[in-house]
Amino acid sequence: MDVSAFLQLLLQELSSDGQDTRPHLIRFQERHLYEQCRDLLRITAIDYPLLAQVRDEPLLTGFRCMLPIQPQAKWAPYERELFVEEDIRINMHASSHKPVSWERGIPWGVRQVKAPQAWSSTTGHRILIGVIDTGADYKHPDLSHSLLSGINLVHRGLPPRDDNGHGTHIAGTIAASNQMYGIIGIAPRALIHPVKAFDLNGSAYVSDIVAGIDWCVRNKVQIINMSFGMKSRSKSLLQSVTNAYNAGVTIVASSGNDSKRKAIDYPARYIQTISVGATDRNRHIAPFSNRGSFVDIYAPGEKIVSAWLKGKYHEMSGTSMATSHVSGAIALLLAIKPGLKPNEIKALLKRTANPTRSRTNRQNTLRIAGEIDIARLLREANV
Repeated sequence: MDVSAFLQLLLQELSSDGQDTRPHLIRFQERHLYEQCRDLLRITAIDYPLLAQVRDEPLLTGFRCMLPIQPQAKWAPYERELFVEEDIRINMHASSHKPVSWERGIPWGVRQVKAPQAWSSTTGHRILIGVIDTGADYKHPDLSHSLLSGINLVHRGLPPRDDNGHGTHIAGTIAASNQMYGIIGIAPRALIHPVKAFDLNGSAYVSDIVAGIDWCVRNKVQIINMSFGMKSRSKSLLQSVTNAYNAGVTIVASSGNDSKRKAIDYPARYIQTISVGATDRNRHIAPFSNRGSFVDIYAPGEKIVSAWLKGKYHEMSGTSMATSHVSGAIALLLAIKPGLKPNEIKALLKRTANPTRSRTNRQNTLRIAGEIDIARLLREANV
């Protein structure tokens, strides 16, 4: 690859006046090519200030910059060494939330999936879970024993503190452990690395998600919780999900809240993930949940109470909430069966699920996956 020619093309694209520009990712297939280009970029930017607008993304082995939309044809000579794609916005999968008063106890979803029945044999002790979300409230009393260090990809260099609430809610369902006054999550002895990729409005770029996944792999997490989604494919996201899967990381992703019967969002749609739909107290598929053959497992996702900012509690609904139940369940499993691979975990979950209840015959014909049952899951795993 002619690195100088590549930088010349990049400079030409950055100089395009009057065209609609959007954030794009440039990712290299080989790290040594990325490093060569990065080093030359730093030198060349002294004479060409436009190149200083290119943001180095070491976790992505590439760059992020504003480019004219649909630039792919111009990059065709380099398609074996790199790819260029738009850095798409991505949103969380929670449909509603409201504050609630909570004194102590086990939320209904944690009971429904039979987590308490497992605690005599496993509490998810020291299983590492990366929660790619809005961060977490480190001061919440229910999470004080559950949170480890993480990374903030929105405000780089700062701790991954939650300024939205969604990430704290997810963390609470997975691993809250305040037995005296607050709530108890599915796996109260599991440990969470908060990865703040979403801003206070609950929005993120694919580049931050990708960087978050790669950070989780480097920090040897065993599970990644991804309670978010988007409608379009991303080569960058698929590449990172595949890398994590190949590294033995189990990725749990929410299916989406569009009431679709034959489609779910990405990254849940990727075969390397465990895709999760939402159910209500009666084991009906929640009206908002995407469903159908792409969903691997269902879990409680309607009116779920969990931790919130400033030591409070909120009730939320969405496939986001369902996903956190499944991540917690996998932590319970891995704590006593640490050698299981992601595909084995998915197969176990599907094989031991309880049938969901359907409101209509039509829904019944589409129902393939069931609702998670932790007691059956652990029995089937020969524990």
